Amino acid sequence: MAVHKILVDVMLKPEILDPQGQAVANALPNLGYPAPVGLRIGRHVELALEAADADAALEQATKIADTLLANPVIEDYTVRLA
Repeated sequence: MAVHKILVDVMLKPEILDPQGQAVANALPNLGYPAPVGLRIGRHVELALEAADADAALEQATKIADTLLANPVIEDYTVRLA
C-alpha cells in the first residue's frame, strides 16, 4: 500500500447564488482593484490516503467527497491526484 495525495475542489453549482463571492466581488473596486467579470468562492481539500493504487485512492476520495465534503444538491466537486 502506498500513500496517495488527492485534491478535492468543491464549488457551488453555477445556478446557486454565491453571497460570499458576490461580497468579495463588490469589495474589490472599493479597494482600488478592477471589478471582476465573475467571482465564486469554494473549498480546496487535500487528502493523503493509503490505498493499493491511485485508482483505489481516487475511488475512496470520491466516496468521501460525495458523502462528507460536498452537498451534491447544491455543490459540484472534482477529485484528482496531486
